[in-house]
Amino acid sequence: MVNLNIVLLEPEIPQNTGNIGRTCNAMGAGLHLIEPLGFSIEDKYLKRAGLDYWKELNVKCYRDFEAFLKKNPRGQKVFISKKADNRCDRFCYAPDVFLIFGKESAGLPEALLLGKQDTCVRVPMSAHTRSLNLANTVAILSYEVMRQYNFTGLKTDGGFYHSAAE
Repeated sequence: MVNLNIVLLEPEIPQNTGNIGRTCNAMGAGLHLIEPLGFSIEDKYLKRAGLDYWKELNVKCYRDFEAFLKKNPRGQKVFISKKADNRCDRFCYAPDVFLIFGKESAGLPEALLLGKQDTCVRVPMSAHTRSLNLANTVAILSYEVMRQYNFTGLKTDGGFYHSAAE
């Protein structure tokens, strides 16, 4: 079984966090929010983006990164940074993993990444692209982790969905 966790350090945009919550729900992943947040978790934009999935989501909030680490001492911590040497598709993720993302305007702080180069990964993109949207990056990394574990625990069979009236 895969224990996937998404960690957002100081997220700023409620719509991104709502969309990330929806991805977490689809992956069976936990969502960890590290303050300060750029919005209230009661924000209508957050809930609109997460739609009806938000109430089913396993969300935990922490006052700072140290509090997060204290509550989650186990599990592989993987830091997502455009400055990383490791490509996300060539990295081996542990079955108990925390993917750690920085805020939309600045990414993860350099001080947090020091000495962690072995556990930093990046998403390949063209040289003239500054960054990807945070919610898109979370989705890319989440699916890569689950791909490495053959999508264990996710619905993988095809077929059309039929309404009860058919």
